[in-house]
Amino acid sequence: MSGHDFPPQLRLLTAGDYRFVFDHAAFKVHGNGLMALACPNGLGHPRLGLVFSKKNVRRAVDRNRLKRLTRESIRLQQHQLPGVDIVVLARRGANELDNATLHRQLFGMWRRLERDARKSMVS
Repeated sequence: MSGHDFPPQLRLLTAGDYRFVFDHAAFKVHGNGLMALACPNGLGHPRLGLVFSKKNVRRAVDRNRLKRLTRESIRLQQHQLPGVDIVVLARRGANELDNATLHRQLFGMWRRLERDARKSMVS
């Protein structure tokens, strides 16, 4: 399982990191109940930040499940993604997705993000 870990280098850790993505989001990818904002980071690998508010996902157990599955998804797809900072936001109804649906949603979002990022780097 080497090469598929999720070290601190793959996370957005400070408020400034999050603020930069919110202010300079070059890519926006929507999924059912989720939205991802991303901007190039120049590091050569993706970094992930999660924003799952109590307003949109009421129960802590649901927020934790969504965060866990999102981290797992990015951990498995990290080598296919370009060097971007990604912030995943939960929208209303995200907690109603079952695990399999959420996994498919995230995989599709990463694929669209990869395509959009590669397209913008070429042009």
